[in-house]
Amino acid sequence: MTEQHASAPLGLQGAYLLGERAGQDELRSRLLDVAVALLDSDGPESLNMRRIATEAGCTTTVIYTMFGNREGLAEALYLEGFERFRRFLDAVPHRRDPFEYLTALGPAYRQACHAEPGYYSLMFERAIPGFEPSERARTLARAALNILDRVISDCIAQGYLVPTQPRKIADALWAAAQGAISLERAGHLRDGRTYEAVTTATICCYLVNK
Repeated sequence: MTEQHASAPLGLQGAYLLGERAGQDELRSRLLDVAVALLDSDGPESLNMRRIATEAGCTTTVIYTMFGNREGLAEALYLEGFERFRRFLDAVPHRRDPFEYLTALGPAYRQACHAEPGYYSLMFERAIPGFEPSERARTLARAALNILDRVISDCIAQGYLVPTQPRKIADALWAAAQGAISLERAGHLRDGRTYEAVTTATICCYLVNK
């Protein structure tokens, strides 16, 4: 009886803490959504703590507590953007054949770029003048794309791609993809055909000649 009474409060406390954490995560996500929407619609001048608080229906104290300052908010947005891209790539159905899996990830990356224009502009187009991600943030951002490294490593192991550092191929593929997407966003390309061509050509550069 004593053990049951002793364990009950701990269970209730644990449930309360989980609920509190979920509420904080939800609020944080809403604040980031509001901030990136303002950035996309009204530019970097709109990233004002008071305006974000008004749009999100909270106090500025909450925002300062969560992010510290405007620089902290910008870095949180930067990392959230890469996390969303990671989720896009992780949502691609796994293929047993690693080369098929690799070729399926390319279109998903382009879709992520177009689905999150506000985050894209922050991540790759310096939407916030003067903002420089910390080295820790850059490391975490690149880690969001580690699925490419893993799939490329599997392709190398199964003889599809030449033996080399998987990161070398992944970064070349990333650079090709970003170049095509940047031109597309700037209006120089009308569709994704060039994106497909340059990403396919990059992969072909590393194919094993059989």
